[in-house]
Amino acid sequence: MVRLNLPLKVLHIVTTFPRHPNDVITPWLVKSIKKLREEGIKADVFTSSYKGLKSQRIWEIEVHRFRYFFKRWEDLTHEENVPDRLTRSFHYWILLFFYLFFGAIEVYRLCRKEKFAIIQCHWPLPHSLFGYIGKMACGAKLISSFYGAEIKLVRKFPLLKIFLRWLLMKSDALTTISNYSASLIKEILPPSAESKIKIIPFAQAIEVKEKRWEEGKRTIPQILFVGRLVERKGVDYLIRAFAEVRKEIPAFLTIVGDGKEREKLENLAKELGIRESIRFTGFVSSPDLERYYETCDLFILPAIFDRNGDTEMLGVVLLEAMSYKKPVIASNVGGIPDIVKNYQTGVLVPEKSIEELRKAIIELLGNENLRKELGESGYRFIKEKFSWERITTQLKNLYQTLINER
Repeated sequence: MVRLNLPLKVLHIVTTFPRHPNDVITPWLVKSIKKLREEGIKADVFTSSYKGLKSQRIWEIEVHRFRYFFKRWEDLTHEENVPDRLTRSFHYWILLFFYLFFGAIEVYRLCRKEKFAIIQCHWPLPHSLFGYIGKMACGAKLISSFYGAEIKLVRKFPLLKIFLRWLLMKSDALTTISNYSASLIKEILPPSAESKIKIIPFAQAIEVKEKRWEEGKRTIPQILFVGRLVERKGVDYLIRAFAEVRKEIPAFLTIVGDGKEREKLENLAKELGIRESIRFTGFVSSPDLERYYETCDLFILPAIFDRNGDTEMLGVVLLEAMSYKKPVIASNVGGIPDIVKNYQTGVLVPEKSIEELRKAIIELLGNENLRKELGESGYRFIKEKFSWERITTQLKNLYQTLINER
């Protein structure tokens, strides 16, 4: 295979990008761009404005922002997911029209001027439309990176399936983060196009924790959950299973995160008489989150398919816990089996099974050797399969393959 002709210029098209150095939006994209730059691949970002914010240079990355409405109302993106905003108010649908119109114009202008070799669109609905316009403007190869949210919209609005299929067929390659999300793409594509799909957990790569803090001695085992408090996380099943665990052994559960189900979950803990054994922290700072990971004995992600059919596309919190060499228990749904191999890198349980979850918790809390074995094997697994070096290599190889097809 011919080597890449460096420096290679790539354009990432995204809904949002950090507005200032302390903004926590899309840290995975910032990290990947920096890593690829070390390999001689230069990347710009094309994204929307937020309340009048202009194009800028941040971390030596050129961020091209397009304006799409009056400054006061220019808030379709950044502070909340676009699909969630669209369900709340009709005026956001009006903003979406202007977003698409002005985004299409500005991406054409940019690509005519800059001549990118690769355009990578994150969240293909609607950004692969921008990517296709950019491809026509400068002859770039087009990659659509898929995370699963598009299926949610397609299921609500079936006519969008035809549009999304057209966009994906115009792409030269498709990336996605798990075997499960790949299966969702296959629902849209004709079989002849399935070879375009490459599984690269682009959005979920994390740093492996090489240094560990010293843990103080304690007598009560610590269980941890981290995530948004929404239905598909299955936290109510964890609380019910934990109530059964407490009947057999003492333990303490920390729930890190916030969301619309928090009040309901706190009331459930009170009803079950275990409220004093559960800590609801809400959102926490990065140092506090690190300490919770570091000091827990067991991490649990009890994900489920919610009433809309949504579930975990991969489960980045599992990768985070495993990077601290922590044993994990998770539901056998969505993309989770890509990470958790039963009794190899963690323990899988059926979704919504309070009894199976209870048994798994009791087993691991009662077997220190098994916890250590699973923690070590999980750490080795993610270091091999989910390191930045591996992700960077996969992206470089994909770019190289597409460039060689010219």
